[in-house]
Amino acid sequence: MIPPDTESKEQTVSTADQPAGQQASVSQPTPAGDERAQGGHSIICKDLNAYYGQFHSIKGIDFVCPANEVTALIGPSGSGKSTVVRCINRMHEEIPGARAEGSVKLDDLDVYGAGVDVTSVRRLIGMVFQKPNPFPTMSIFDNVAAGLRLTGTRSDNLRERVHRALRAVGLWGEVKNRLNAPGIGLSGGQQQRLCIARTVAVEPEVILMDEPCSALDPVATLKIEELIDELKERYTIVIVTHNMQQAARVANSTAFMLDGELIEHAPTNDIFTNPKDERTERYVTGKFG
Repeated sequence: MIPPDTESKEQTVSTADQPAGQQASVSQPTPAGDERAQGGHSIICKDLNAYYGQFHSIKGIDFVCPANEVTALIGPSGSGKSTVVRCINRMHEEIPGARAEGSVKLDDLDVYGAGVDVTSVRRLIGMVFQKPNPFPTMSIFDNVAAGLRLTGTRSDNLRERVHRALRAVGLWGEVKNRLNAPGIGLSGGQQQRLCIARTVAVEPEVILMDEPCSALDPVATLKIEELIDELKERYTIVIVTHNMQQAARVANSTAFMLDGELIEHAPTNDIFTNPKDERTERYVTGKFG
């Protein structure tokens, strides 16, 4: 069993890695208007609690991630950041003995509601992990197509959607002549963008990123940050990061967590220049953590 603080980066499967399971019973929210950028979807956590057996990890937090914005979660290791994002797309319950209570809504849809299909939730709310995890036996093309095949995308539409996803993450120009090459043969930064392409290919509404740049060099990190800025025009993004500078660069709002509690959530500039809580000020100025 994963220790209670579970800032562990155990490789849990992403949306594209889920078994096909039953037919999804979640109806995808309908964007307002024709363009995704005009109809993003918010995440609303209400009285969210998470447990590992008897250990109370997340303690009754209320948390809103506005549509088409980047929300950063910061805080020391063990503060519960990764647990929160795993609760949002119901991956937390995959850990033996773990459970969540409270409400997590995608707009008006409670993802913990009775009868909601978990596989469908994880398609609507995609996940990108700290360490790039392309499928080692699959080609670049098949890595991106994996989730699409699980959702039953017709073969005549598959190629178009894979190409579109690779373009969306800025990878098309780098791989278009070697789509049949192994995905594992790409550089670390390219592998991470490949994993993001795998996530966006199934057209989620929200993308969760659990320290997506911590294993990357500065150049690759910059490309991912630029990509995040572009993707927020189409998606709502939540990013866990230990990098204060990264949060300042990419996030519209930032939430500071400590010991399973949400201490403060405000516009990013306010968190770093005028925090309301002394604990936030001490953390962002490097006095602890």
